[in-house]
Amino acid sequence: MKLTGGEIVAQTLTEYGIEYIAGIPGHGNWTLTDAFLQDGCKVKFIQVMHEQSAIHMADGYYRACGKPMAATTSVGPGATNTVIGLATAYADSTSIFFINGSPSTHMKGHGVMQEIERQQENSFPRIMEEVTKRSYSPIRVEEIPFTMHRAFNTMLTGRRGPVHVELPMDLQCESADISIHDLDKRMPIGVTHPAPEAVTRAVKLLLAAERPVICAGGGAISADASEALTALAERLSAAVSFTWNGKGAISEDHELCIGAVGQTGTSCGNKITASADVVVSVGCRFTDWSASSYAKGVSFSFPPGKLIHIDLDPHEIGKNYPTEVGIVADARVTLEAMLELITDLQSSKAIAKRKDFLEDVRAAKDEWEQMLAPRRDSTQSPFTSQHPLKILREVLETDGIVTVGSGNTQGAVKQSFPVYKPRTHLTSGSFSPMGWAYPAALGAKLACPDKQVVAIMGDGDFMMCAPEMGVAVMHNIPVVALVQNNSGYMSIRGGMRKFQGRHIGAEFNHHESNGEPYSADITDMAKSFGMHAVKVESSEDLRKAFEEALALGRPALIEAITSRDAAGPFTPGWWDFPSPEYYEKEQEVYAEMRAKEQHM
Repeated sequence: MKLTGGEIVAQTLTEYGIEYIAGIPGHGNWTLTDAFLQDGCKVKFIQVMHEQSAIHMADGYYRACGKPMAATTSVGPGATNTVIGLATAYADSTSIFFINGSPSTHMKGHGVMQEIERQQENSFPRIMEEVTKRSYSPIRVEEIPFTMHRAFNTMLTGRRGPVHVELPMDLQCESADISIHDLDKRMPIGVTHPAPEAVTRAVKLLLAAERPVICAGGGAISADASEALTALAERLSAAVSFTWNGKGAISEDHELCIGAVGQTGTSCGNKITASADVVVSVGCRFTDWSASSYAKGVSFSFPPGKLIHIDLDPHEIGKNYPTEVGIVADARVTLEAMLELITDLQSSKAIAKRKDFLEDVRAAKDEWEQMLAPRRDSTQSPFTSQHPLKILREVLETDGIVTVGSGNTQGAVKQSFPVYKPRTHLTSGSFSPMGWAYPAALGAKLACPDKQVVAIMGDGDFMMCAPEMGVAVMHNIPVVALVQNNSGYMSIRGGMRKFQGRHIGAEFNHHESNGEPYSADITDMAKSFGMHAVKVESSEDLRKAFEEALALGRPALIEAITSRDAAGPFTPGWWDFPSPEYYEKEQEVYAEMRAKEQHM
């Protein structure tokens, strides 16, 4: 059939099962976007207010349902506005199809149409190479079907991630006789299975262990391994900790769940995981956050602990810690293979020797509860970060989805907002940009229209994506935004105070007048966009506010006035941040902890 380049893209996305494409039309891609109006195209176009948000929306969509969404922009600034979103998806291994326009092929290198061309003719694909799995630049219309199926193959196999296609303006308009390639005949069947020898060695280690811990990373969620992970934990009476992106891999009301591990993990998650003699890592990269900057004995202890490291990407095996058994395979099938090798008798023997270990687990969980309860249960005004989360958890349905911004809210949710199902806690755990949570929540709601979706952010985070309230209203995407307003970047202020003894640029204040805290009226701002919005300052009003917002069936915002000084998560772990030499207070502690780091 004869199709223009734009039509090829639109029809291919339709046939490949893409439901939505988000973005902003511009000179460089308006012919491409026009093709989505052609007969036969079933992809719905979602107009956003900022190109970065289009990528974050697609990111949230994928994390919520495991299927990709597309995004598109024009050339130049519109395209470069996507870099932060793509870097986030790349770091967290989420699949996104991004396509942008570029100058016509006969104009390439002449500096037209916002082109960057001093180092190479059209440098934008070079920028994309660092934040996507692969960047494609077809130069003939006939190439586009091949490019599309290769992009999808790259995006949906191996370690997931975003891909980029750049389509010149003339190729969007020109036509050719082509056939759209059948994706089913261009994709491998099945998943990567583990080597039997590696599975046997891993099971032998686990059966001999006295204090086994399973650490769930984001790979456990993306591989749909939660059921197998929980079954393995129960078969061995192994405790389960998790990273930011692994939250939800096991229900947090399970007796074997010990909570998050890392700098803003739980005290029990760190204590028990650090004391483990065998750790099974399932799709965990061991970032500095989740490993407490590799300080031995804080979150992990390798050695004497032994590591069984399961990951789809061989690059991660042995990168930060030595492994006893490194397994490059799909997480779910690997855990299922391990389960098959453990007999009922072996399981009974393993469970029988866990009495002391499980007593330690219970004691550590009780200790954490005593630490958390005062902040979580406090009805003070302004609120702690934790108290609104407690009420939201009581109101939100079990399978309701929360998307979480960076900073204090991210850590507080990680520690004090239990989740019970995979893909119901979504956060930008690796790259962690501000401005992610709200557009990601819009994407999650598009992916799961029958589930409640709440975006949880601080005010600093929210102000980086506030215009997307217009997108929610225009498309009637009924997401609830919870904005914990403490007039500033309080996690940064806390870090500055700890490591420098003072802070700069972290508070929103009337700097040139009375020095009092400054805040836009976020509630009135939301109302001006056409949203239902309420400001809540007392504990007794929280429940009603959440119940009304969730029941409305249209976009809503709750502004919770939050304390600057009781706002943050606990920090049971450690993070490697040096202090300037002129601030002597932290020098000795830093030197002591730095000496414990194992990664070098």
